[in-house]
Amino acid sequence: MPFKVQVGPPQIAIHHGQTVLITELDGQINWPSDRGLYFNDTRLLSSWRIYANGEPWDLLTGGATTYYTSEVHLTNRAIKTEEGPIPPHTLGLVISRSIEGGMHEDLDIINNGEKHVRFQLEISMRSDFADIFEVKSGNIVRRGRITTEWLVSKQQLRTTYRNADFMRAVVVSFRNNSTKGVYANGRLSFEVSLPPGGAWHCCLSYTLIDGTVEHPAPRQCVADSHELEHAQTLEDWLRTVLKISTNNEEFYRLYRQALEDMAALRLPISTTGADRMVFMPAAGLPWFVAPFGRDSLIVSIQNVLIYPGFARGALEILGSLQATELDNYRDAEPGKIPHELRRGELAHFKLIPHTSYYGTADATPLYLITLHHAWRATGDRKLLEERLETAERCLLWIDQYGDRDGDGFQDYQTRSPVGYENMSWKDAGEAVVYPDGSLVKGPKALCELQGYVYDAWLRMAEIFEELGKHNRARELRAKAARLFDQFNEKFWDDGIGFYAFALDGDKKKVLTIASNPGHCLWSGIVPPERASKVVQRLMESDMWCKWGIRTLSTENPAFNPYSYQNGSIWPHDNAIIAMGFRRYGFNAEAARIARSISEAGSHFLLNQLPELYTSTQRHEPSFPIQYLGANVPQAWAAGSVFMLMQTMLGFMPDAPRGKLYVDPDLPPWLPDLTVTDLRLDQHQFDIRFWREGDKTKFEVLRGDKKMIEYSPIGEQFSRLNGTGV
Repeated sequence: MPFKVQVGPPQIAIHHGQTVLITELDGQINWPSDRGLYFNDTRLLSSWRIYANGEPWDLLTGGATTYYTSEVHLTNRAIKTEEGPIPPHTLGLVISRSIEGGMHEDLDIINNGEKHVRFQLEISMRSDFADIFEVKSGNIVRRGRITTEWLVSKQQLRTTYRNADFMRAVVVSFRNNSTKGVYANGRLSFEVSLPPGGAWHCCLSYTLIDGTVEHPAPRQCVADSHELEHAQTLEDWLRTVLKISTNNEEFYRLYRQALEDMAALRLPISTTGADRMVFMPAAGLPWFVAPFGRDSLIVSIQNVLIYPGFARGALEILGSLQATELDNYRDAEPGKIPHELRRGELAHFKLIPHTSYYGTADATPLYLITLHHAWRATGDRKLLEERLETAERCLLWIDQYGDRDGDGFQDYQTRSPVGYENMSWKDAGEAVVYPDGSLVKGPKALCELQGYVYDAWLRMAEIFEELGKHNRARELRAKAARLFDQFNEKFWDDGIGFYAFALDGDKKKVLTIASNPGHCLWSGIVPPERASKVVQRLMESDMWCKWGIRTLSTENPAFNPYSYQNGSIWPHDNAIIAMGFRRYGFNAEAARIARSISEAGSHFLLNQLPELYTSTQRHEPSFPIQYLGANVPQAWAAGSVFMLMQTMLGFMPDAPRGKLYVDPDLPPWLPDLTVTDLRLDQHQFDIRFWREGDKTKFEVLRGDKKMIEYSPIGEQFSRLNGTGV
């Protein structure tokens, strides 16, 4: 069993939808801290403490039992009462919680002592209603008024926050307890009277209110949480998604945890008219439980064969948020796909631009790429027809706004006084640097942005062919061909044998060695004769640390293995690069990446890949080092496992023509792998893959064998775009 690495501070985090609870390991919320009960980007509980006659309890053990339930076991210290002392460690207290909309909380006490006991169980609660952005920054400003009302007859505590037309509230109700509760001095108290062996139980229901909309707590006790609707949907999820079996337990555990992480990060969103619900992936816990553009789209691509419903949901929701006008404060332009949508107080009063905020240069082409992936996986022509207007506006934005100066390249520069300096996936302010480590001046034309647009144009060309718009298809293929030539003329540098990280505001090459050109391999904008040089450079020791490919070379003065994006390792970045390696026939190198990410994942607690980790050089024996503040679970980190699996199996779905092309090349460390419940349009398949010598063979165990066809991956991409590798 490998050494297990804890990501982040010790805590318990559970959630469902946009309700998130983060507590200490003892189930309590200390103040001040960033712990709390969050809902729609607002902290509704900022403190929660429990006492017996004023004495705190001691932790035995506690943790999350599912992503939406938790259980904590406590025992008493010595308690002074008028009837005599209660010896320590004779009382057991169990705090159980489940989340679905609101939160249900069970308190269970058992008397393991030899005498009758009587004491006051006290719960101290506080609500600051702080915006999640202010909690994260540690700069909380009270703008409205908080009121608290105790309704004795209803056994209900209501705390409300109002600031003009912004309102949040939490209503705590009590039931199933033998004694009435009392509220005084900021504490709820119950008299607990127990004979030896006696038990006491109380249910607390937390209803969360956003304006006029109430989100009630589950009525079932947590022990019956398997009956919750959400638990049933989780079972449905695990029953219907693509699953694997393999003799490699390490990879199996990683894949299984990734499935559970993706289930946990499903974000249910009501569509127009609230007549139905769709799911799109949230970015990650604890700070990014919200609709995102880039993140949700990349995750949808990663999941397209695992759960194509993510792509449908992301395309619909993000399409409904597509910008329709110029708005400098929000970096919005007509046709642009948003970066992020928030619903807290700061967004409500436009004190931050996240209403939606459009500070992303890559979400718009990624929208088109995702649309094509979803169509090829499902064969759903109606999906194309429904999203065509949105896609056309995306294409127009690429031409009119993505290319700011008309030089043929996509570039970005914020117009908002509070906007993001960088609008690519490396969006940290210090992430785009010159070879001397100084910050690149904008506008910035990053290499991968050109690849994304190239890929998007070719994929949309195939969609237009499908829709009978042949002239439109020819137009896009011609534009892609011009971009291919122009990119390879301007971005390639013979001196370093690598692509420039970017062109800066003076149109000069930024010859920084970074991971970004690996995304260009994924997009196919690299000619075959240069692909080997890109692969070789990314696998040199300054980029490859044996836990994965670094975001930035160790030779750059700005390199820091503990930084966010200046040298750290991101699983999703590596998965995209691995798929690019495989596209150009560098199978062994792709498998090395898959192995490194898999081995890193085996060291993290629960085999759960975090958002990122540090890039200290690997030696034997060793383990990966956590990045402080990494989100876990995190959607595209979990999804990277699926992308790596697809890379090794060489999957390319073509549901419109009733085909799933495969080009499997399993490495020695993964000699067998069986996929089950793989869906292609209305068809289902189980397929076994295994190594035999140096070759990988496959057998269709279930489904129409004629639909599964071997095809070299290079040929697959050639069929896709008419040029390809």
